[in-house]
Amino acid sequence: MRDRKSRRGFLQMAALAATSLNVAPLARALGATELAPTPACHDGDAPTQPEIEGPFYKPRSPERADLIDGAPQARVVELQGYVVNRRCAPLARVLVDLWHADQNGDYDNKGFRYRGHIVTDATGQYRFRTIMPAPYPGRTRHYHFKVLSTGRQLLTTQLYFPNEPLNLRDDYFHQSLLMKVADAADALAARFDFVLDFR
Repeated sequence: MRDRKSRRGFLQMAALAATSLNVAPLARALGATELAPTPACHDGDAPTQPEIEGPFYKPRSPERADLIDGAPQARVVELQGYVVNRRCAPLARVLVDLWHADQNGDYDNKGFRYRGHIVTDATGQYRFRTIMPAPYPGRTRHYHFKVLSTGRQLLTTQLYFPNEPLNLRDDYFHQSLLMKVADAADALAARFDFVLDFR
């Protein structure tokens, strides 16, 4: 019972924080006061599914939440969520590294376009502003992530868009890694919470 109350308090606090910080598009689109972690977090739930790193990872990405340089040539995506442990406790100071293809399905292997990392805040929240990547031969639309909790664990995984025709033809697609997605004015609001494998 105490865990349930503490979890409810955490979600209320997180929703209040989101409101006070004016994270507008996502909060309005998905209803900040009613957002639940993705996958829904219960004490003892399975951790987020790991996936391959792929051939396009580059270390030492810049620390930044906005990955869009100049005018976006694809649909803007406001992506946010929380990093929690298997007891649903929020994890602060976790490094969240994101990289993905551009609107043509290409990766920037010379520079750091559509690459960046941030550190979760005191409530375990992360937030990126980027674009919707294009699919490319053999792969559906996806984002790559490394989530590193200091002294604990490194999770390498990928996130997917719902209702994509190529999802079921992609060998790496996993249903549990679908983001929650909704229209938000000129952007797309996306949500996923990472559950790390420790208590």
